[in-house]
Amino acid sequence: MKKKDYKGNFITSTPSLYSTGKGLSLDVINQITTIKNEVDWMSNIRIKAYNAFLKLKLPKFGPSLKEIDFNDYVYYLKTTAQVVNDWANVPIQIKETFDKLGIPKSEQKYFGGVTTQFESEAIYHKTLVEFENKGVIFCDMDSALKKYPYIVKKYFGSIVSCLDNKFAALNTAVWSGGSFIYVPKDVKLEKPLQSYFRINSERMGQFERTLIVVDDNASVHYIEGCTAPKYTSFNLHAAVVEIFVGRGAYCRYSTVQNWSDNVLNLVTKRALVLDDGQMDWIDGNIGSGINMKYPACILKGDNSIGNTISIAFARKNQIQDTGARMIHLGKNTISKILSKSICVKGGVVNYRGKVFIGEKANNSYSKIECGTMILDNESFSDTLPTNIVNNNTSRIEHEAFVSNISEEQLFYMMSRGINEEQALEMLVMGFIEPFKKELPMEYAVELNRLISLEMKGFKG
Repeated sequence: MKKKDYKGNFITSTPSLYSTGKGLSLDVINQITTIKNEVDWMSNIRIKAYNAFLKLKLPKFGPSLKEIDFNDYVYYLKTTAQVVNDWANVPIQIKETFDKLGIPKSEQKYFGGVTTQFESEAIYHKTLVEFENKGVIFCDMDSALKKYPYIVKKYFGSIVSCLDNKFAALNTAVWSGGSFIYVPKDVKLEKPLQSYFRINSERMGQFERTLIVVDDNASVHYIEGCTAPKYTSFNLHAAVVEIFVGRGAYCRYSTVQNWSDNVLNLVTKRALVLDDGQMDWIDGNIGSGINMKYPACILKGDNSIGNTISIAFARKNQIQDTGARMIHLGKNTISKILSKSICVKGGVVNYRGKVFIGEKANNSYSKIECGTMILDNESFSDTLPTNIVNNNTSRIEHEAFVSNISEEQLFYMMSRGINEEQALEMLVMGFIEPFKKELPMEYAVELNRLISLEMKGFKG
């Protein structure tokens, strides 16, 4: 894909109000706490996490990350003085950035609330009044910490500890921005909520923290998008998402990750699901140079359900190491993982998943379906599952297949006047249809466009 084809490939010239500069140290942590005027307990969490980060090792699995120089990134960059709720009041250069990406238009048509983040801070947020009247809280995480500290303190770090892995520790130490959602008991939101994250500067790190609490018998659909310009050096994105799904509650988290291929995307996403609750991860991975992401459900409650439907698309200079994790602890729990992967022009796609059914999770069931389409002889794919059942009343089914483009299908389509490039694209679109149909219409259209760009100029 040529640079000019990538929708997010433009750089916005904006002055910064504050920057910690390159490098990571305890002084940087203290600077972030000071500029945000944070409460002591959050400052203490950051320091604990920084110390954990220094001790924790890089993951032993997946692509090599040994070349990361953590002192070569900017960990906090502030470009605006405050979050505004009127699009007209967003600084003109940043406003033009999100206008190009279509954010305000999509807000008006489809969403019940939108937060946009530029570099380290949210710059715009708005929620429908009707949602606010129902007691729904949707804001950026920094605002939530100031306005609703009792909720944040209760849940922050309770599902993803700073001791969980090195990048979760890093995020906890330097987090900034992200989304906070609280949906009260029995409130069901018909329109989705959306956040959009933009990295603009070179050698920038973005570390948003998202916390979603869906109370008993409530429901929400949250959608996340992201872009960054292409640079010759890598940017670092290490987010953490924690989701609490109450009894009988439902949460859907949809992502179309479209970072430029100079972004290292190293993300920890996890949900805790109580009795009769359901968590759905709809996870699209198109961009980034190295992507390591494994959305997880801890099915703690009886009769709880976890689903992950994902796609990964990799071309030259891309490694998509993705999958899902399902931890069954409650009785009669159900999980399903559907993973579709495509690699072309020397790309690498790996499914890396784990399903664990505990001793007390009687009568539980998990089904995993992994399908990979390899479009040439340069590309590569592995399926790397770990499936564990610790009681004799539960079962796991795992199905995996790898395929090439069907010569018969290709010949048939070309005999009907469709050229080879279009025919290949149509076959790929059909392959990912189970994922695409789970997206809202505007995201499905965008996904079609992205895949079309990735396939441009390719012939089998």
